[in-house]
Amino acid sequence: METKIIQITAAKGPTECAWVVAKVLKLFLKELINNKIAYQILHKENGIENGTVQSVSLEIKGKQLSQISSNWLGSIQWIGTSTYRKYNKRKNWFIGCYELEKFDQKTIHENEIQFQAIRSSGAGGQHVNKVSSAIRAKHVPSGIQVLVMDSRSQHQNKKIAIERLKEKVAKYNTNQLKKAVKNEWENHLNLERGNPVRVFTGSDFKQKKKETSFKTKRNQLKTDLRKQIE
Repeated sequence: METKIIQITAAKGPTECAWVVAKVLKLFLKELINNKIAYQILHKENGIENGTVQSVSLEIKGKQLSQISSNWLGSIQWIGTSTYRKYNKRKNWFIGCYELEKFDQKTIHENEIQFQAIRSSGAGGQHVNKVSSAIRAKHVPSGIQVLVMDSRSQHQNKKIAIERLKEKVAKYNTNQLKKAVKNEWENHLNLERGNPVRVFTGSDFKQKKKETSFKTKRNQLKTDLRKQIE
């Protein structure tokens, strides 16, 4: 099973590009679902206007990912009129779809957590100071740890500790992702405005099929054949 991290970005493009990102994301997720590809959105930055997305990064897992992702990776073009700026004459808008380098993403399994019961401190009277109800929990692979003394129940503090560890590890993963995105910032700066891998048109966002001129090919074959005969 393969794993890839895909980023769809409007780069430094305007709101229209962020609208295109939202549309492309919807189609991309639909294709993943149809091909039974598991996905998880790692980071999403919404655009200024409702329903727009400036940038989104997601992890995909499954078989034949290269075949599916290759149909999306590169610049994506939308040909249409802006609904955000009435008098804008621009008709061509570009966004980018890229594969990011994998980063060290941590996951939590309870058998990887070390628990230590310690005496609580602070308010609560003599009972709190005498009973080891506080819990220190450490996620061994990442070294992340928390101290919980919310409850007089050791069992309850243990449950809270697990949830807080999950939150901290999720935050760690987000920070790692931001670093990966920062390292790939050239994607935003070097967004290619030509040779798109896919082209969509109109407010209904229909994909424009590449037109193949068989007449041109036929004429070229005739010319080549004529040259060979001569």
